Amino acid sequence: MNLVQRAVGAVVGSAVGDALGAPFEFGPAGAFFSRFPIPGAGGEMSGGGGWDAGEATDDTQMAVHVAESLLERGGLDLPDIFARFQRWAADQPKDIGLQTEDVLTRGLPWDQAAAAHYRSSHRAAGNGALMRATPSAVYFARDGRQATMDAARHIAALTHGDPAAWEGTAIFHDLIRVALDGADPLDQLSHTLTAVHPDHRQRYAAILAPSWHPDQATEFNGAVWPCLGSAVWALRTTRSYADAIRAAIDLGGDTDTVAAVTGGLAGAVYGPAAIPTSWTDPLHVPLPGSGGRTLHLTHLTDLARDLVERPNSD
Repeated sequence: MNLVQRAVGAVVGSAVGDALGAPFEFGPAGAFFSRFPIPGAGGEMSGGGGWDAGEATDDTQMAVHVAESLLERGGLDLPDIFARFQRWAADQPKDIGLQTEDVLTRGLPWDQAAAAHYRSSHRAAGNGALMRATPSAVYFARDGRQATMDAARHIAALTHGDPAAWEGTAIFHDLIRVALDGADPLDQLSHTLTAVHPDHRQRYAAILAPSWHPDQATEFNGAVWPCLGSAVWALRTTRSYADAIRAAIDLGGDTDTVAAVTGGLAGAVYGPAAIPTSWTDPLHVPLPGSGGRTLHLTHLTDLARDLVERPNSD
C-alpha cells in the first residue's frame, strides 16, 4: 500500500466514521452492537437522529474547509481558515459545537476569539479541534514530526484556547504521519509523546497507555483526552477498520467524533480497501459556507490525493 492509498484511507475513513457514528451521538454504550449485532451484515449506514444515511456532520465539514484552505492558499493561512469557519457557522450547519459556535460568532479577530472564550469560560478542551484534523495531518505529514505537530497546534488554537486541545490534536497529527509512512503509530507513541508539551505529557501518556480503557475516563468523551484515548484504544484492541469503528461507536457518548478520529487512524493503517463499500457508497458531505456544495466519495478521494501531492513549499 502506498502513501496516496493510506491518505485516501485516512480522509475517507474519518468521514465514514463520522457519518456512521452520527445517529448514535449522546446515546448509551452498546447501542450500535444492539442494533447491528452481526458484523458485515450490512445496513449500518442507515441514518437516524436527524441525519440521513451516509450524511457526515460538522466534524467532516470543518475538516474539508481546512483541507481546501491548505490547498487553495498553498499552505497554512490561519486567517483564511478562520474566515471559512465563520462562513460555515453563518450558513446554518445542522450541527455545531457550543464552544466552536461561541468562538466563531464573537466578532473578534482570528487570533483573539478563542483566547477570549477561554478567558471567560475556563473550559476549552473539547474535541472540536481534534475531530477536523485528519486532512491537515495528511498535508503536513511530509514535513516531519515537529512541523506537523506545530501546524496542528496553530489550527487547533483558532477555536480552542486550552493548550490541552492543541497537544491532543498535535499527537493525532503525528500518529497519522507515522501511519502514512507505513509504520505502526502505536509503536511510535513514546517518540510522539516526547514532542508533547511537558505540562500535558503525563496526562496524555496515561490515556494512551496499553493498559488504559475508556471506562477509566474521568471526563465525557466530548473532551479531547478521552476522545483521543478512546480512538487509540479502538485501534489497539481490534484488527480491522470496520471493527475499530464498531468499537468506537459502541462506547456511546460523542460517537461521531470518536469514530471520526478512529476512522482517520484506522483508515491510514488499513487503507481504503478495508472500508466497506456499503459504508462509502452512501457517504456525502453537505458543505455549508461553500455555495451549497455536497461532496461524495470521489471528491474526498481527490482531496486526499491532492493533500499528498501538493507542491513542495520550499
